[in-house]
Amino acid sequence: MLRPRLSEALKTAMKAKDERRVSTTRLILAALKDRDIAVRGNGRPDGISDEEILLMLQTMVRQRRESIELYEKGGRPELAEHEREEIAIIEEYLPRQLSESELADAANKLIAELGAKGIKDMGKVMALLKTRFAGQLDLAKASAIVKGILSTAA
Repeated sequence: MLRPRLSEALKTAMKAKDERRVSTTRLILAALKDRDIAVRGNGRPDGISDEEILLMLQTMVRQRRESIELYEKGGRPELAEHEREEIAIIEEYLPRQLSESELADAANKLIAELGAKGIKDMGKVMALLKTRFAGQLDLAKASAIVKGILSTAA
């Protein structure tokens, strides 16, 4: 579902001569191809799933946010702006992100569903969150929220 959308976006950007969109879409497709090649040896000839593509896109956004911080500290605002532009393009392929309150609600429901009692159950809760809300949550924020809930539950 995402693959054809990405390929079509590249064609459209090339026709429009939108260099930033072309280069960013090519980066996405190259990362996707690398991951597909890596899993083909593991008996997955179709490559990675849409959920894994969403996780890959989230990772790309997170890497760019980290780069923005470093560029701003290093006095390179033009490079930080370049990264912001790439983030905007990558985020077009991600579903709407859950707010902190929506994330806390989802975490509480999953904790109750799993009967999680403490920090030792954090892995189970996070795994289910990642599966049910693929591409919709920041894993670092989710981890902090789940840890906070489970810490008070113990």
